[in-house]
Amino acid sequence: MFRKILIANRGEIALRIQRACRELGIPTVAVHSTADAEAMHVRLADESVCIGPPSPRESYLNIPAILSAATITGADAIHPGYGFLSENANFADMVQAHGLTFIGPSAAHIRMMGDKIQAKIAMASLGVPLVPGSAGEVIDLDQAAKVADEIGYPVLIKAAAGGGGRGMKVASSADGLEEAWRLARAEARSAFGNDAVYIEKYLDRPRHIEMQVMADSHGNVVHFGERDCSLQRRHQKLLEEAGSPALTAAERNALGGVVTSGLSKLGYRNAGTLEFLYQDGQFAFIEMNTRLQVEHPVTEMVCGIDLVREQIRIAAGEKLGYAQKDVRFNGHAIECRINAEDPVTFAASPGKVTAFHAPGGLGVRVDSALYAGYTVPPYYDSMIAKLIVHAPTRIEAIARMRRALAEFVVVGVKTSLPLHQRIVEAPEFIAGDYTIHWLENFVGQ
Repeated sequence: MFRKILIANRGEIALRIQRACRELGIPTVAVHSTADAEAMHVRLADESVCIGPPSPRESYLNIPAILSAATITGADAIHPGYGFLSENANFADMVQAHGLTFIGPSAAHIRMMGDKIQAKIAMASLGVPLVPGSAGEVIDLDQAAKVADEIGYPVLIKAAAGGGGRGMKVASSADGLEEAWRLARAEARSAFGNDAVYIEKYLDRPRHIEMQVMADSHGNVVHFGERDCSLQRRHQKLLEEAGSPALTAAERNALGGVVTSGLSKLGYRNAGTLEFLYQDGQFAFIEMNTRLQVEHPVTEMVCGIDLVREQIRIAAGEKLGYAQKDVRFNGHAIECRINAEDPVTFAASPGKVTAFHAPGGLGVRVDSALYAGYTVPPYYDSMIAKLIVHAPTRIEAIARMRRALAEFVVVGVKTSLPLHQRIVEAPEFIAGDYTIHWLENFVGQ
């Protein structure tokens, strides 16, 4: 096992990793920007190192500073969390080159799945179903028109190096193809420094279903069931469920079998999540995230397995210690992402938290680094907490979430709590009858 782990992240995920390390008896090193000097993950770490000014590029994305912090503190492993450098293959390579262990997949697999075109090619070769679309990069407008005619409008033009909804444009007809094509490439170039795009069929009423997997270096791969992440605004998830109200146990097992078989052939290691669109009983792969997911707590709640602990154990060379048949799914879990933003306009709302009270009780979990007196900085993602509930049934989980949301108090900044209170009262949500487009319409009401 590792002597000391440096956590190359901030906020609630840094705190989450610290807790797993503490239970394993492993000391931790927190890195932080000057803006995060008083952050909870810094206060609770065994050691901390300031790595730069507030700008992420000069701190949390500053690879030399992070590696230097690991060296001077004697850390022998780095956990990247999610976001920032978690899917940066060059960072993973450099961590290994410095004699440290990267707690995550290999750089080769991060690189492969980071290119959406290569990821689709790889998954197709492993028998994973895909959304109909181009076989690879679409290099010019003539080719784009040909592909769109073959698969039928509407079509979605997507950045090969994309993520978070950037570099994605819909063309409803041939008349709008050229504009969508040019906008997608320009946005991709600006966001990722890579204007390569590909085309997929635009599905009008899909759900966003993802499958959580874990694989060790001894050839063992298991899945921990699915999460329904269909409640999104501008391709950003707001609420997730495990399992999906739209899937049967048979569908879960079938998809899980395809996923674990494919990743076993690929030789994948550590945590990963495969994302699919699901419509009319059919799954279609869209991308793979080679890291821990924000929404991993709902999976932990229904499976009773600490995914961060498993990441650390696997990175240290240990076996999973259980087979697929040993993974049990118990009850239902829901997660609400609480953001420091206006619940109507969605404008960011940084500032000082003057009062904070987290809900509690049976089946309620809050992952947050907030405390009364903390100042939410304007430099980073606006998510300040995750509220997770677990109950024997989905209806009971919804009732528990309503109660927990009513208890949650954050004063001093605006939050998305009122929006979540509206969502869990909506008839469509209660019925489980929603798609990835539902929330966009709902917030406009």
